[in-house]
Amino acid sequence: MTSKNVLKYWRFSAILKLIMKTARRFLWGIVMEKEIQEFTEYLETVKRLSRNTVLSYRGDLIKMAAYLQLQGIARAADVSATALSSYVLDMEKKGMSAATISRYVASIKAFFEYLLREHKIAEDPSFSLKPPKVEKHAPEVLTEQEMECLLAQPSSNRPKELRDRAMLELLYATGMRVSELIALRVEDVNLRFGWLICRDVGRERMIPFGETAARAMRDYLEKARDTFLKDGAQPILFLNCSGKPMSRQGFWKLLKGYAAKAGIDKDITPRMFRHSCAAHMAARGAGLSVIQEILGHTDIAATQIYAEFQLGMKTEYSKTHPRA
Repeated sequence: MTSKNVLKYWRFSAILKLIMKTARRFLWGIVMEKEIQEFTEYLETVKRLSRNTVLSYRGDLIKMAAYLQLQGIARAADVSATALSSYVLDMEKKGMSAATISRYVASIKAFFEYLLREHKIAEDPSFSLKPPKVEKHAPEVLTEQEMECLLAQPSSNRPKELRDRAMLELLYATGMRVSELIALRVEDVNLRFGWLICRDVGRERMIPFGETAARAMRDYLEKARDTFLKDGAQPILFLNCSGKPMSRQGFWKLLKGYAAKAGIDKDITPRMFRHSCAAHMAARGAGLSVIQEILGHTDIAATQIYAEFQLGMKTEYSKTHPRA
């Protein structure tokens, strides 16, 4: 074989190897993608997690799969504890926060625990995987005075402000997520008994609310809601000026406007209402189990962040009460 033919053969072999390597990675990606898809379908149909939560799991696992494919790991069954530890180390080297890495680790462990239960793998490679320690901070909340000032901003009897006051009062009274607030239907709210039904992907919980929120709701339903209706019946409770359900963006915009009007310089978000509701309840003596039920946390650990507000109340009491 001449040197020219040898060179041609070498080039052909190199190209063939590259094609085979690319093909293997593509096929591995399909295998891993299929396993991740089955897991996310399980989360959605069996565990009944929200769509956003499922997409978060999926995104985390797709990134893990991309890393493992570069390491030549074909399927979930081929993943080792060492490979997963290397992945966590790689995320740390890239400067990702401890909170983000902990979330990825939680997604990975849930994925492999599922595969083990389904007998798709013989051992769980994530069993000994440890997330980095995350320093937990109390959530940023509004003071009771700031909340009172904010809630007082929509003060006129114009339809828009009656609607806005009802939304703000109900959000603070119940600690709902804004996605749950804008999904409420008229039939979900019982003004007579001060309860509402909050639904979230097949799960529902009943939440009480007080007379202040009930009064704001009555004003909205009796004096304002019909002015937003455009084309016949609309089951959604809160509507925008086009007669369509209020959007997250629309609510965010009105909240920012009222915060500026109240002169509050904090970066107020709808989630801050949820935290403020829970923190103010905790500071006034509510038990964490009650707060857990109202907020809809499946795990009491998620509610533990409000324990600091209970401790703060106890400390202030000890320092200031004459008979403490």
